[in-house]
Amino acid sequence: MSLKIMQNNWLKSILFFVLASVSLSSCGQGEKKTNPVDSLKKSWSQTIPGNFSDQSKAIFDSTELVSFIKNYPDFKPYTADIGDFYKRRKYSYAWFNDGVLIEQAGNLFSRVSNLQDEGVYKSAPYQKVLDSLVYNSKKEGTDVQLELMLTAQYFVFSKLAWNGMSSTVSKSLNWYLPRKKVAYNEYLDSILKIKGKAAPATEPVYRQYELLRNYLSKYRKLDSLDNWLPFTIKKGSVKPGDTSSVIPLVKARLYKLGDYHADTVNNNFDTLLATALKHFQARHGLINNGLLNTATVAELNVPLKSRIKQLLVNMERCRWLPLSLNSDYLVVNIPEFKLHVYHADSLLWSCNVVVGQTVHQTTVFYGEIQYIVFSPYWNVPPSIVQKEVLPAMRKRANYLAKEHMEITGYRDGLPVVRQKPGPENSLGLVKFLFPNSYNIYLHDTPSKSLFSESSRGFSHGCIRIQEPFKLATFLLKDYPAWSTAKIDQAMDSGKEQTVTLTKKVPVFIAYFTAFIDRDNTLNFRNDIYNHDEKLASMILSGKGDY
Repeated sequence: MSLKIMQNNWLKSILFFVLASVSLSSCGQGEKKTNPVDSLKKSWSQTIPGNFSDQSKAIFDSTELVSFIKNYPDFKPYTADIGDFYKRRKYSYAWFNDGVLIEQAGNLFSRVSNLQDEGVYKSAPYQKVLDSLVYNSKKEGTDVQLELMLTAQYFVFSKLAWNGMSSTVSKSLNWYLPRKKVAYNEYLDSILKIKGKAAPATEPVYRQYELLRNYLSKYRKLDSLDNWLPFTIKKGSVKPGDTSSVIPLVKARLYKLGDYHADTVNNNFDTLLATALKHFQARHGLINNGLLNTATVAELNVPLKSRIKQLLVNMERCRWLPLSLNSDYLVVNIPEFKLHVYHADSLLWSCNVVVGQTVHQTTVFYGEIQYIVFSPYWNVPPSIVQKEVLPAMRKRANYLAKEHMEITGYRDGLPVVRQKPGPENSLGLVKFLFPNSYNIYLHDTPSKSLFSESSRGFSHGCIRIQEPFKLATFLLKDYPAWSTAKIDQAMDSGKEQTVTLTKKVPVFIAYFTAFIDRDNTLNFRNDIYNHDEKLASMILSGKGDY
């Protein structure tokens, strides 16, 4: 099976850097029932995977594999993969050419020996044996033990660096996006057949991984050279035109982080510093006003080791995602409070969203938009009826009428309440449904002011979008009967109408607190649901289940 066909198959099996304070403006969430393509640097990573030996004359006896696994039992879980790989090659050497180790062997050895560069703190087995075999390989001639050790280490590396921790771990961390599936033995077999330098060097991991890895190296180096001592400001904010003894410290820090590129000595708050602060604020999800205020200082003072942990955590999440999709799809990044609309790897547009409060968290999962409902009713969840609607009805006799609500029946001792379609409806003028067991969907909202907040966790779990008309137009772009005028009319009709999409659109509700945007800029966001720390602990301890 070709790599392309293999990838298409597992992509199709998925049902995929990288989302009112008034309770009744939320939809409620039920309990769980059940850039352009980024180019890799010219580094050795171009050769794993890359161009391996395609020779077929030098072969070894298949019984060597049996004795190898017996001598190195930690490789037993990879027996089938190694066996399948060599059966297809008819037991020809993959890491030797004319009796000499090929370049990729040294590259793999280096990468396996330096797994922390991948953000992995778990060691590969038999490291000393590998060291010894490679050291003694300078003599000409094939070495079946080194050949098998390198292939076994390839599969170990694939599991640790490209596949990541087990699905048991990701589910325990409330990550319900489907995990990617790559048959690494077929992947290795495919790339070994590639001749010359013509094939692109692409690793089987979501593109953000490589970009974050580059920043991991930068931040580790910066951490080794700088104590990163915190500083404070004496008043609420320092603004353009002011002078302050803290300004040189701010300029120096912004320079090291790559936001500022000018003189770091003087204590004048000039326009260059204001521009740098806006850049820093934007990539940290702050209001980018160019002021040196308390929130900005707090982000500037975040320890580098904390940033490194964020990079490690989000690199691990990248390992779990599919490589790409060659279709339209939506991504909501919860900590970013953004919805991103893609076609393949091209970002088409983005808008702000409101996500669930800490006590009503939006679930990280995958769905497929199947229905668009114009002028929707809002069927108030029983939990909200019990905790909010009934107490309000007791206080005000006209509460239901004022909120444009009606009782349609009774169930389990509670009234069944719904809010009528219209501009005051908590779902706004349109909602987008992707059937799931979490009772989460995308929808409009009458509470437009919340989209201007820098932190937008206000809902009961559903996701409110700033540009619902634009999203409806995008989803219906291939439906000639649905012109923009008709969409606008349906949203304002006050009569509920459901449109079924003949082609479902994937939507990924994701959670990334560090990511690279399409301007190749590193972004950080607050861990609003406290998902990062547990995963960081698993990574840094080396005890995570792989």
